[in-house]
Amino acid sequence: MYDLNFFRNNLEQIRERLAARGYVLDLDAFETLDRERRQYLTESEQLKAERNKATAEIGKLRREGVDTSGRQEQVRAIGNRIAELDQQVSKVEGGFRDFLSRIPNLPHESVPVGKDERDNVEIRRWGNPPEFAFTPKAHWDLGPELGILDLERAAKVAGARFAFYFGLGARLERALINFMLDLHTREHGYQEVLPPFLINSASLYGTGQLPKFADDLFRCEGHDLWLAPTAEVPVTNIFRDETLNGDALPISLCAYTPCFRSEAGSYGRDVRGIIRQHQFQKVELVKFTRPEQSYDEHEKLTRDAEDVLQHLGLPYRIVVLCAGDTGFSSAKTYDIEVWLPGQNAYKEISSCSNFEAFQARRGQIRYKSGKGKPEFVHTLNGSGLAVGRTWVAILENYQQADGSVLVPPMLRPYLNTERIDRSGGLV
Repeated sequence: MYDLNFFRNNLEQIRERLAARGYVLDLDAFETLDRERRQYLTESEQLKAERNKATAEIGKLRREGVDTSGRQEQVRAIGNRIAELDQQVSKVEGGFRDFLSRIPNLPHESVPVGKDERDNVEIRRWGNPPEFAFTPKAHWDLGPELGILDLERAAKVAGARFAFYFGLGARLERALINFMLDLHTREHGYQEVLPPFLINSASLYGTGQLPKFADDLFRCEGHDLWLAPTAEVPVTNIFRDETLNGDALPISLCAYTPCFRSEAGSYGRDVRGIIRQHQFQKVELVKFTRPEQSYDEHEKLTRDAEDVLQHLGLPYRIVVLCAGDTGFSSAKTYDIEVWLPGQNAYKEISSCSNFEAFQARRGQIRYKSGKGKPEFVHTLNGSGLAVGRTWVAILENYQQADGSVLVPPMLRPYLNTERIDRSGGLV
């Protein structure tokens, strides 16, 4: 979301930067709205001045005993026209808000130019993909063979892109949630929060999912409530319409939630297994910072997410997204991609983004420090991590020749076992 005056005064610069992400700014629509708004405001201000002058004259004439009924009728007509103009201004300003709300954030100057994921830039790797003396299997084969994952029964119950987990498969999911929350709160300095899983439209507008991405969401019929697509939404909106104490920044929060997405537009992508589900679990990291510290905190948040994979011994790489692949609300995003041997590919497991003031302006989240005017905070978030994809990475990277899966040492205290085999699945 943009400040109207900034937008009006920097149109050409904004147009060029948006073009880097493949967005064509409709300048004609903006200028039409802007011209209408100025016309209505100018006429309204002129009429208000005329009304004030006429009202003063009527008061003077009445004190002199002059009949002012005709003048009063004229003033009433002016008032009616002002009311009409105010309605028109309100309508145009609503059009402005809708127009600006559909324009993506400006990419940070360090974001590489490019059209799509093929233009993303790898910046580092950690760990070496495991070498197997056998052909590694994908999780959609390993899970059912171990009796810990069932996609067919889930399809019977809910439809495609849902899953049942059984036995040690379910416990592994729960262990990962607890491990991630423990790591982020005990070692990385985040405060845990358990937010609502249902959220209203104002919250989704604040973080940028509405109005543009309504088709990606699940809505509760008959209520202004939606299923949370990510904990980013309820956690970022904790401070909506509030002014924070600048001395308390940065504020670092982490939250577990189930997440619900319709996956509109993903037809044909990751159709096998549990990489892309309608319902999945995630631990999210959210930060509120001063503008001057947000990019340092962005690097730190990304390292915090990476640390989960390092503790689990899972190889990964970091890529910075090009402008054309950067999400709607983000100014800069790092994707963390974990290695999946069964698919012989790196797959995204976390996106760590700096939104600068884009979300804060939509949600009216400010901070005040000293005697100056309150300013908008910068918001950041990232998955720390996507739990289901971490589950997949463990199965595929720790699989053994006999079909069992070793449990990473860091998770053994949570599961009280070193290995997942057929005995840990559905009887």
